[in-house]
Amino acid sequence: MSQEKRNPGGTLEDRLRSLSVKGTLSETLTEERVRCYACAHRCLILPGHQGICKVRYNKSGTLYVPGGYVSSLQCDPIEKKPFFHAMPGSLALSFGMLGCDYHCSFCQNWITSQALRDDAAGAPVREISAEEMIRLAIEGGASIVTSTYNEPLITAEWSVEVFEKAHDAGLYTSYVSNGNATPEVLEYLDPHIDFFKVDLKAFSKENYRQVGGRLEPVLDTIERLVGLGKWVEVVTLLLPGINDSDEELKEIAAFLAGVSPGIPWHVTAYHPEYKMAEPGPTPVSTLRRAAEIGREAGLHFVYAGNLPGLVGKDENTSCPDCGELLIKRHGFRILAYKLNGSLCPTCGREIPGRWPEATD
Repeated sequence: MSQEKRNPGGTLEDRLRSLSVKGTLSETLTEERVRCYACAHRCLILPGHQGICKVRYNKSGTLYVPGGYVSSLQCDPIEKKPFFHAMPGSLALSFGMLGCDYHCSFCQNWITSQALRDDAAGAPVREISAEEMIRLAIEGGASIVTSTYNEPLITAEWSVEVFEKAHDAGLYTSYVSNGNATPEVLEYLDPHIDFFKVDLKAFSKENYRQVGGRLEPVLDTIERLVGLGKWVEVVTLLLPGINDSDEELKEIAAFLAGVSPGIPWHVTAYHPEYKMAEPGPTPVSTLRRAAEIGREAGLHFVYAGNLPGLVGKDENTSCPDCGELLIKRHGFRILAYKLNGSLCPTCGREIPGRWPEATD
């Protein structure tokens, strides 16, 4: 991908445009209009204009997209993403850029995701190469590279460039995404991505309209990812009085169980953030109730998050057949680990996931 001339001065938008490359996920139409396929908005972008994400833009009939920078870069436990069935105990080099195709008033990463919409947001922009990122991952002891903090679908071309280098170095790759994908972007990402966490924010079309999205593309993304053989975990942030009714939780759980009962479902606690001071924090009782609803729907692995030590067994992984405690957790820390490869050591049940190899 060719790159525009660097220009570190000017506004944040100017800075990001100086760090843009020609995009792949697009089609040029008549009159220099461009159709973008990075997310399910499928923006039709006129010359000189941006897509809904505000970081993919049309310059004289060519789509330019983010590349060659990060706004956040650090090593995290893979459990923080959260992935509980993907190389547990490993470190992930987590990188984020700026921008999002949603505008959630409760966003937990609004400093990066809303940087182009909100003057109060914004994070430093650091120019970096894919090669340097992989070097930093290896030096930091990470075995996974994760695109997160903002919406990675809108920076898909850059993540593929990074992930190609990661795979060459023997590292795993993952996305932490809202799941508002197109079949085109999933096909583009397919060879380059190993694990995919999807935020299923609700099962209400109205709730999705409130954040600037639609429910159907997210459900389609989950089904397609499982069909592609990707390791998928799903997270629902429970907002008291908004998406935590028994009815809505049962609908989410039934959908996921219908795709695969082995999909881990994380129900996590909301802490007031960004523009949404009310409702207050999610009660422990709500998390426990949601976890029980998930199990009653047939899901084998339901986890309650964001309240370490307060949710009992709902932080742990147990065998669905014999009940053996396989992985004991406190927040992002693993306190006990009994899996033998992918097998329960007591009954031999295979536990779905991507696990370290068995030891002799």
